[in-house]
Amino acid sequence: MKTTHYQILFYLNLLTVEYLALTPQHIEIIESFWDKQNHFIAFFVLYVLLALAHTSFSTFTKVAAMSFIAFQIEIVQYFIPGRYFSLLDIAADGTGVVIGIFLSRFLVPKLLPGN
Repeated sequence: MKTTHYQILFYLNLLTVEYLALTPQHIEIIESFWDKQNHFIAFFVLYVLLALAHTSFSTFTKVAAMSFIAFQIEIVQYFIPGRYFSLLDIAADGTGVVIGIFLSRFLVPKLLPGN
C-alpha cells in the first residue's frame, strides 16, 4: 500500500475517533466495551497509521501530535454534557501510543520497503 493510502486511513480514523469521543450521543456498541480499552485501541491504531502515513516525522513529532489529540479530546469533553475530562483516559491513550511505537518500528519497514 502507498503512503498516500495510509494518510487517508489515518485521517479517516482520526475523524472517526474525534466523532466518537466528542458526540453527546450514546453509542451502544462503543459503550459496551471498557472505556480505557477503547482509548488504548484508538490511539494504538492512530499511532501505527500515523507512523505509516508520515514516515518523515520523528518519533517525537508523532508523540507530540498524539498527545495534543489526546488532551484536545479530553478538554473538549469537559464542556460536553454527559462527558468529562479524565487523566486516566489520557494514560490509556499514552499506553496505546507507546505500544504503537514498538509495533510500528517492526511494521513500517515491512509494509513500506525503502523507508
